[in-house]
Amino acid sequence: MARKTSIRILFVLGLMLLSAAIVSAQQTFNTTIYFDYTNYLSNNGSVTSAPKNSFFTFRRAYFTYENKINDNLKFRFRYDADSTANLTSVDLTKGSTKKDDKLRPFIKHLYLEYSNLLPNSTIKVGLAETIQFKFAEDRWGYRSVAKTLMDGYKDVTAVDVDAPSADLGASLAGSLAKYVRYGFMVSNGAGYSHAENDKYKKIAGNIQLIPVAGLSIVVYMDYEKQDKDDSAQTYKLDGYLEMVRNLVIGAEYFVYQNEKYLTADKVRYDVSGFSLFGRYIFNPDVFSLFGRFDRYEPNNKASNDEMTLVIAGLDWSPFHKSMKLQPNIWFASYANSEKKNDVVFNFTFFLSF
Repeated sequence: MARKTSIRILFVLGLMLLSAAIVSAQQTFNTTIYFDYTNYLSNNGSVTSAPKNSFFTFRRAYFTYENKINDNLKFRFRYDADSTANLTSVDLTKGSTKKDDKLRPFIKHLYLEYSNLLPNSTIKVGLAETIQFKFAEDRWGYRSVAKTLMDGYKDVTAVDVDAPSADLGASLAGSLAKYVRYGFMVSNGAGYSHAENDKYKKIAGNIQLIPVAGLSIVVYMDYEKQDKDDSAQTYKLDGYLEMVRNLVIGAEYFVYQNEKYLTADKVRYDVSGFSLFGRYIFNPDVFSLFGRFDRYEPNNKASNDEMTLVIAGLDWSPFHKSMKLQPNIWFASYANSEKKNDVVFNFTFFLSF
């Protein structure tokens, strides 16, 4: 009897210790969902001539668990599910979504984060977000409507600029002074959706300069060997203006150079893009307007391959900030006169709880 009583006491004590550990850690769970109703407003464009011209889709669903173990150590696990890897609910290169549109869960983030090992810094190890377009995504603020320029470049043009939003590796970010911030990352380079298939690693770095309050400039560069003889690199420059209250204006420009990207006569071509965007908050967490202009150059040695994309919409939270209604219009035009313009209307429902 005494032995059984002792086992019960130890079991109860174990549960109490486990409960105390759970309480002491700061754990959070949250879910984010992007749901669209899409309607083609034109009927003879590259995309909008497709038979499917009106449809609903769950474009993305995130489930995130975070555990702040102590003041310095944090753990994140994020499940993601998407029915399409497109910029929005349409694919501007194919006019349709993928053949298999099931919401398939996959791990997007799985990392440990440690703060202040170096002064004013954070280190992440594992499957974590990359540092290519984090600044732009934060200023744009509407990933629910559209990915930023580099993040969505392949979806729009079908040309890969090697810009995954998450990758396996390690990163260090922090500030050297009040007006100087930095980021550095070493990763597989294959992205979160592919296993590493070579011995080469991608090395990336950025630096943010804030010469005056409300103005920031971000310079980014990465480099990765493609094979024994070829390499690829990205150069990126961002500018953000936030001097006027509730107004954010941002601009991105990048050039991607890959020695394996060759024309028919074996000349290397560059891939580039430019984005200008803005949003104005009339009432925080209630009503905002946003707009964006993108220009894509898939091959600077080819003629008539450029395209532009204009996005405009509004962000309205009639009941609570956890549910946003974001009607938006996309207008795509092409330098190739044989390709007709596309006009697409999306009614985006953004849910976060």
